[in-house]
Amino acid sequence: MEDSKPTLVLDRVSKSFGDFAAVSDLSLQVRPGRVFGLIGPNGAGKTTTIRMIVNITVPDSGRIELFGQPMSTAMQDRIGYLPEERGLYKKMKIGEQLRFFAELKDLRGAEADKRIDAWLRKLDLFSWKEKRTKELSKGMQQKVQFITAVIHDPDLVILDEPFSGLDPVNVELMKETILEQKAAGKTIILSTHQMEIAEKLCDDVCMINRSRKVLDGKLREIRRSFSRNAVALQFQGDEGLLNDPELVANIRQNGDDTEVLLVPGANPQQLLKRLVDSGAAVTRFELVEPSLHDIFIEKVREVA
Repeated sequence: MEDSKPTLVLDRVSKSFGDFAAVSDLSLQVRPGRVFGLIGPNGAGKTTTIRMIVNITVPDSGRIELFGQPMSTAMQDRIGYLPEERGLYKKMKIGEQLRFFAELKDLRGAEADKRIDAWLRKLDLFSWKEKRTKELSKGMQQKVQFITAVIHDPDLVILDEPFSGLDPVNVELMKETILEQKAAGKTIILSTHQMEIAEKLCDDVCMINRSRKVLDGKLREIRRSFSRNAVALQFQGDEGLLNDPELVANIRQNGDDTEVLLVPGANPQQLLKRLVDSGAAVTRFELVEPSLHDIFIEKVREVA
């Protein structure tokens, strides 16, 4: 897949609404069969970017190419789009609603019914098939909306904040479903401001802040490039051993772990030796890369 043609190319794309620049000179490439994270704070320009990709909004300048061709209305059937705003009809029954959306993608008859039932069962919604949308919780409605995005088996699935309204159990179910779509060869664009979820799902990310790209690339390489001299630590002993400004720059508690950021150039083995020599019982001592959340905060603050 590394050498395959990109599924999607944005080349210096910009979009303004009056005097407000929503997206400025954005270039990115989405490779096939991967989960691409479009990340950034609320209002950064993620949704406007997606709307241009799916041809709802036309860019003021720049080029968008999908599957090696200029974006067009005909291409839209190869895209599945879950918008951040729910677009379900409150008084329609779920089964009828899904048939309607399937027909919009030229999927009808027995095949449509087969896929609808399969997806409803997969997402634990089959018993709600004859219920009206207004009877469903927000999380259930989100799962129905997801089905409308994938029912026609698209090649590119674009998900704008897909975990909105989901409880922890259904967050895990949605994660599994997204990864199954990837395993089936689909290309996924995941737009979110939840860095923990993006970190678990994405192969590549593009971070947008204040309409501009501030970072993009393979997630593992990005994390490596932001590598810090940090240790995840669990021990029983004198916590005062960490109070050495010549060795320790910062201490942060993460649940049962203590994350120790060492001063530049310090050798982590110095800290380990100090703990062991003191008689402390060390149960975890692990060099750690920064999380996507840490990187996100750092990049946003750079342009604040």
